[in-house]
Amino acid sequence: MFSLLDDMISQTEANEFLPTKIPILPLRGTVAYPFIILPLSIGVPRSVRLIKAASQNDNIIGLIVSKEPDVDEPSPDQLYKVGVVARIHRVLRSDKGSLQVIVQGLERFKIRRWIEEDPYITADIEISPDAIANASESALEALRRRIVELSNDIVEYLPQIPNEVSQFLDQVEDPRIVMYTTASNLRMEFEDRLDLLFEDSLQGKMTNLVQIMSRELEVLEIGQQIRSETQGELDKTQRDFYLRQQLKAIQKELGEDDEQAINIEYREKIESSGMPEDPKKEALRELNRLEKLQPQSAEYGVIQTYLDWIVELPWNELTDDNLNISNARDVLNTDHYDMDDVKERILEYLAVRKLRSEREFDQEPLEPGREQDRAGGSILLFVGPPGVGKTSLGRSIARSLGREFTRMSLGGVRDEAEIRGHRRTYIGALPGRIIQALKRCGTRNPVFMLDEVDKIGSDWRGDPSSALLEVLDPQQNYAFRDHYLDVDFDLSEVMFIATANTRDTIPAPLLDRMEVIQLDGYTEYEKVAIAEGYLIPRQIKANGLLPDEIGYTQAGLRQIIRDYTREAGVRNLEREIGRFARKVATKVALRHDDTDSASTQNGHNKKTILTEQTLIIPDTVREFLGKPKFFFEAAQRTEIPGVATGLAVTPVGGDVLFIEAARMVGKDRLTLTGQLGNVMKESAQIALSYVRAHAHELGIDISKLNEADIHLHVPAGAVPKDGPSAGVTMVTALVSLLSERPVRAEVGMTGEVSLQGQVLPIGGLKQKTLAAHRAGLTTIIAPKRNEPDLDDLPEEVRQDLTFHLTEKIDEVLHHALRTV
Repeated sequence: MFSLLDDMISQTEANEFLPTKIPILPLRGTVAYPFIILPLSIGVPRSVRLIKAASQNDNIIGLIVSKEPDVDEPSPDQLYKVGVVARIHRVLRSDKGSLQVIVQGLERFKIRRWIEEDPYITADIEISPDAIANASESALEALRRRIVELSNDIVEYLPQIPNEVSQFLDQVEDPRIVMYTTASNLRMEFEDRLDLLFEDSLQGKMTNLVQIMSRELEVLEIGQQIRSETQGELDKTQRDFYLRQQLKAIQKELGEDDEQAINIEYREKIESSGMPEDPKKEALRELNRLEKLQPQSAEYGVIQTYLDWIVELPWNELTDDNLNISNARDVLNTDHYDMDDVKERILEYLAVRKLRSEREFDQEPLEPGREQDRAGGSILLFVGPPGVGKTSLGRSIARSLGREFTRMSLGGVRDEAEIRGHRRTYIGALPGRIIQALKRCGTRNPVFMLDEVDKIGSDWRGDPSSALLEVLDPQQNYAFRDHYLDVDFDLSEVMFIATANTRDTIPAPLLDRMEVIQLDGYTEYEKVAIAEGYLIPRQIKANGLLPDEIGYTQAGLRQIIRDYTREAGVRNLEREIGRFARKVATKVALRHDDTDSASTQNGHNKKTILTEQTLIIPDTVREFLGKPKFFFEAAQRTEIPGVATGLAVTPVGGDVLFIEAARMVGKDRLTLTGQLGNVMKESAQIALSYVRAHAHELGIDISKLNEADIHLHVPAGAVPKDGPSAGVTMVTALVSLLSERPVRAEVGMTGEVSLQGQVLPIGGLKQKTLAAHRAGLTTIIAPKRNEPDLDDLPEEVRQDLTFHLTEKIDEVLHHALRTV
């Protein structure tokens, strides 16, 4: 060991005689230092030639690290400009032609210029010892001692290193030899080794080495601490934990900590998500908790799931609205027939957004409580019977605006957590469906359809309709707080559209937050137009037909509408057209089979198929769809006195109902059947009381009411019914029964009646009138005070019907009862 020290010292004294033109040997993956003996394995042909040539001369070569370790014979441009002059001590040749070489570093040098590349690289060099001009002897001595101290400390943690190493360093007074000897034996990053060689200042080199050794010593101390803490009898779980801790410490030192990489990724996502300050603070707080937990902890997975949700939400992602009014009108007209009120409201919404954007009103600060002004309008509620296109209209609105569309069905939802989410204290907790839908959309301003809002339930788990109050209130939803996220999320840019079949079951506070747009049923003319423009082309394509294989006539479509559907919308109409199209498809397929068979028998490969068009006409409708499903028997049923035709509104649209009255011997009792609600029962009692009080004026023999029971029945008995609008129909049925005058078959009526015989206004006149028109009635009796509602009726319906607007029940009876 001490002879080696003498060699190093003598080598230092001989460095002043080194040549300035030397061959250059590229090194790959290793760094040579002055004074240090280094074994090399030489196999590259150019390097073998270099070693052989140097061995025959002065044994002096230059060692420079290659920038491209994958290149066997790098060019001068691929080499660094700083290296070490070395002397070849021994060369051993192997059977395969490679060389095993022992070299010793002599001194640093820098390249002045490259001389040649063939047969090996040579260069003109300048010897560049470590600079000590600006360093004091005391500072260098202090650094030398510190390196020796750290070396002794490190050796204590590494029992495989003999104690002679420490004794050797204690005997060396040259700080360069101490530094390079320590660096060559210390575990260091490759880049740190290069930096140590490239640094010109000796004091700077030694300072960097002290820092590296201090870090290595700290890692060894942590490893020792882990070993001491895990001593004893270790089961499998403890052993795994021990190994993970050691691996974590090693990975941390190497910069390969997977957990740390995950935490860094989360931090980058939080910073780039664009979330407001409060959610950002909450996310960072949870991330700090995550960094302190072990991956095996149950809480670790909970926090990680939370962070996944919060960083993936579209905090700052907005879709640019297409504010072209003409384009929006074209899209709405293309997708839907009629619905002028809805289309007009959507265009108004777009117009407001367009003007606010162009005039930069959105940049102005809002007054407190006026946040809805920036959203550009109210929450829309489409109310109408099934099949009128409420849901598909929402998709068209999204397409016209250029926004994403998402839908959430609320039918049967009873748990408030479906809206607000579950708190994170519950196992498997997730955000509510509002937040989930926004994450799927990837944008903060989609068209969000809340389907079947009238069918929300409630039980011990909460009331979802109450949770929707915040969602659908523009003054609150800009700070919607999901229970799972527990931070505010801005829903003010979302365009919410709710749908319902009826307003009656929607809680009043929720209904108050929405702008109601009524979608009434279609007339027969409108259904024919919808079938021609939308349903038939869609069913032709859906059933694999060609346009010239199926045709239609308006008479055939009307027969399907009248005899096979009884609805306000067109869903069943499309279903029946689809049935017809499938029958046609079967005929076409059979015709193709027959043609294929004939072609095979005749030996012809080419087949010619003559197209035969099947028309939707009354004869083919009956043939393909079978017997009619619906019959209107007003004429037959009203032939008998005591039966009157009334009009009603149901959740599926307007409808026609018959009220039947019967008289029998009894004790002045009134029997009501047909699942009538309390209001309708009261209407029946009022009707009977009016008839009793005005029997003489109505031409009724009072003896027929004495000691007689009256029975009123409203079919169908399985369907619940309620409301006051059947009052005039009940009076008419009773008067018809007791006066033995039949009711006109073509007449349908609606209106509330008072004890004084006044006809009071009712709601839903448009739906009732459309139902009467579908049923084939031609005369409508309605309250005089409902006259403004007639303006809502389509012109073709008004032309087909005769209206009698009445104020007194006498007028109703005059128009409803036949003359004897």
